Amino acid sequence: MRPPDAIRGSMELSAGKLWSLRRLSDARGFFKMTAVDQRPGVEQLVMTRRGAAAPDYADVGALKRLLIEELSPHSTAMLLDPGYAYPFAATSIDPRKGLLVTLEQWTCEETPGGRKTLVYPGWSVEKIKRLGADGVKLMLWYRPDASAEVLAHQQALVEQVGAECRRHDIAFLLEPLVYPLGGDADSYAEAAGKRPEMVIETVEEFRKERYGIDIFKLETPIAADGIEDPDAGTPAARETQGWYDRIDGLLDRPWVMLSAGAGMEPFRRILTYAFRAGASGYLAGRAIWWPAAQSFPDWDEFRRRIREEGVPYVAAVQSVLEAHGKPWFEKPAFRDGVRLAQAGPRFYADYPGTAQG
Repeated sequence: MRPPDAIRGSMELSAGKLWSLRRLSDARGFFKMTAVDQRPGVEQLVMTRRGAAAPDYADVGALKRLLIEELSPHSTAMLLDPGYAYPFAATSIDPRKGLLVTLEQWTCEETPGGRKTLVYPGWSVEKIKRLGADGVKLMLWYRPDASAEVLAHQQALVEQVGAECRRHDIAFLLEPLVYPLGGDADSYAEAAGKRPEMVIETVEEFRKERYGIDIFKLETPIAADGIEDPDAGTPAARETQGWYDRIDGLLDRPWVMLSAGAGMEPFRRILTYAFRAGASGYLAGRAIWWPAAQSFPDWDEFRRRIREEGVPYVAAVQSVLEAHGKPWFEKPAFRDGVRLAQAGPRFYADYPGTAQG
């Protein structure tokens, strides 16, 4: 496969964003990214197993450190939260791998018209860039049928983060999630009434250039618990593939799949549909490591199960990605190649600084 190169007349990428995309992917242009930024579910697991009223910081941090140590060698990048994973396990992060850091806090503002995503107080794109990360991840509660006021808030937040990522020249990864109206904001489960059109309409909105998205992290348009085997050859399988194909047809930038707590087999099916449609990889967590995490606080058993169950699963889905996925630099925006913006003998002067950007 053709690597990104400097081709006259090709699409320009700023120096920081080009570096980000290359750091987060492998040499073939595939994103094999592992998420360990989950918060409420992990906190609840720790509280339940310890019989505690509140999660112990050291327990949650140690759990995430173990995941980082065991799964980094099999990932192109790791996604960490700034509350537990990064500060507790900073010295365990492999500097040879890409690094994504979460911007949003899990707690949201529940309103009658829907949820409003909130950024961690005192946290910012600037700080994520300053610590050396390669990308900013924003999870966005989003329903196209939310109230106009909620939609305006959510869209404005994404536009603001996109502008900040351009200013600080770092990749922006957006993770929009359809949520159950009136559901439990402390946990995520697929909306029972989610329609494929909700995912499609969300993609149609945020593909607009004003948002500045570099990578889309998307949920399955078909509920994970009822997804057909992609090799079944049935009308349902063909219809399902059609929904994934529609997503790919809407996007000229790379997109990856999230697991949203799906089991290993349902997520394998989801990834197969997505890769065949043109996805460039995955950013997944619980589908890979949640079964092993049930061994907590038996650290030896936890580590053993990651190695004997999680790692082989990762290898299996990566083989599907490499057989069917589309490298990020072969997406429509880059099909004629990638050119470094401001390339030339005056790059040092023409490349804008933060104050200019």
